Amino acid sequence: MSDDSHYQHSDSFAFLHDEGSLKEKIVSAHRKAREKFPFLARIAVTLYDSETSLLKTYLHSSGEDNPIENYQTPIDNAPSLKHILEEKCPRVINNKLTFEDDSNQHTQRIGRQGYAASYTLPMFNNGVFFGFLFFNSYEKDVFTEATLNELDLYAHIISLMIINETSTINTLTAALKTTGHITHLRDPETGSHLDRMSRYSRLIATALAEKYQLDDDYIEHVFMFSPLHDIGKIAIPDEILLKKSHLTHDEMEIMKTHTTDGLKMIDDLLANFGLDNISHTNILRNIALSHHEKMNGTGYPEQKIGEDIPLEARIVAVADIFDALTSKRSYKEAWDNQEAFTLLQKLTNEELDAACVNALIENENEILEIQRRFQENVFG
Repeated sequence: MSDDSHYQHSDSFAFLHDEGSLKEKIVSAHRKAREKFPFLARIAVTLYDSETSLLKTYLHSSGEDNPIENYQTPIDNAPSLKHILEEKCPRVINNKLTFEDDSNQHTQRIGRQGYAASYTLPMFNNGVFFGFLFFNSYEKDVFTEATLNELDLYAHIISLMIINETSTINTLTAALKTTGHITHLRDPETGSHLDRMSRYSRLIATALAEKYQLDDDYIEHVFMFSPLHDIGKIAIPDEILLKKSHLTHDEMEIMKTHTTDGLKMIDDLLANFGLDNISHTNILRNIALSHHEKMNGTGYPEQKIGEDIPLEARIVAVADIFDALTSKRSYKEAWDNQEAFTLLQKLTNEELDAACVNALIENENEILEIQRRFQENVFG
């Protein structure tokens, strides 16, 4: 006698278990949603940086059909989105022709794309706002109450995927801060260094986006991972790390091991915290290992030359050196920005990537804002 109580069933959300990147999973979620809602043209995510009040484009599912990328703006410059946040409830626009808005660039780009309707939701993690989720359609009057009730399921799934991804990176960051505080007990340094250099890194990557076809996913991971560049210095002995005079040849050889040790530590962190599923760990590994390589091949640890050095490492090298030059230390005064720019230009092609240097120098207003917001704050 056969048992008819058992039968095969295909899991509609099996893609959530895949090893793909967060972007690939959002594309899969979009594809699944379109089976029921064929009018759904685009799903997009912006992230919120609470320290700077900036909204930053992050991920989207619409392939080449993407009206806005490599863009950030203070939330005060997007009053309609700020209103959504203040109300803590979604916004539905079923006919954009009847929607009055300010001259915000984000709104203008979306309008030029021709979307007729949108559904926007603020995303929260334990009550803390961290970004917006957008559903767009070229057809008007499609976001009915019945449709929204079902779309909310996709919205919460996507929100949870983003929370999971960012939480794992935050775990890494927390590990860095813990070990970083230990390191700073041995080697006092300004507490705002990582805040500044990570934002310089993001600034450079954004400026290079067109040249290298960089998407927001890559740029955001450079920003998130750049603070881990020097984690390997934890393993350097005090007598070398704290030495105020020039290092001997043998001491310098030991100092150089912080790049390979950093890579090993990151691999250990990923394994020990169960974070192997984080997207773009290659970016993280490249930053830790290669941020002291030089364009002419005289850097370390692998003497890579030119564009054989990963782009993210070239970006972080410029950001890190610039902040070191323009920051006050126990052994030196801070240089002004123009002095630092002059030295960076002298180092281009021989040591530093010229495109990365120019990308930084050409955005001095943004540099000044980063310096204003993240002023020197010595640990302890």
